[in-house]
Amino acid sequence: MTYRFFAAVLLIIAFAVPSAAQVEAGNAISSVNGEATATFALPDSAALDSVYRNMQFQERTLSPDSSRVALKRAEGPVAKESRIWRPDPEKATWLALIIPGGGQIYNRKYWKLPIVYGGFVGCLYAYNWNGQMYKDYRQAYLDIMDSDPNTDSYKDFFRPGYDYEANKEYLTKVFKKRKDRYRRWRDLSIFAFIGVYAVSVIDAYVDAQLSSFDIAEDINLTIEPQRIRGNGEFMQQDYYGLNFNISF
Repeated sequence: MTYRFFAAVLLIIAFAVPSAAQVEAGNAISSVNGEATATFALPDSAALDSVYRNMQFQERTLSPDSSRVALKRAEGPVAKESRIWRPDPEKATWLALIIPGGGQIYNRKYWKLPIVYGGFVGCLYAYNWNGQMYKDYRQAYLDIMDSDPNTDSYKDFFRPGYDYEANKEYLTKVFKKRKDRYRRWRDLSIFAFIGVYAVSVIDAYVDAQLSSFDIAEDINLTIEPQRIRGNGEFMQQDYYGLNFNISF
């Protein structure tokens, strides 16, 4: 409403006040019956139409609704960008070091938690099972090596009536070999647990770093066949291969 009021005022002024060029060209002072009269040239209809159309254009351009729409369009991508989660790599690393899986929770990659905790549980289970087997075979090896008849835990590995004395030398080798095997597997379970822990920390750091990586649609990989023609000096014949093109 305010813009229309100012447009009407300017239009009235344009009708009432002539321009300087029109005053110089149109002012004519004449004497009629001894009286001096002054005539002024008013703007023509084409000029008035041009002024009116110009005021209408300004009213549409400066209307509050159009300004709000333009502001909303300008702020749209900025507001959307501000809503994107950008984790801090340093914080994600420290959380992963202190709490197993804490980095994945901080990065909001909850689907990785079953993988991380599954690896920890699997390593713990392997450590306990191999440790128990190592203890059993170690005790059986110690019992079969001594001369005390009361220490016979190795008999639990065989069916009743088995002739232990006839195969004592063979059983001694078997118990020693299996004792060493399960001890090695138990120790490997510890290293596997440390490996899963280290991978979870590295994954949290890399995931936080790549959260701001540009994955726009204009990044693509093109694979196409390529023919390399022989020039007769270094290559006597043509060769065929694959050409990889990466565009950013």
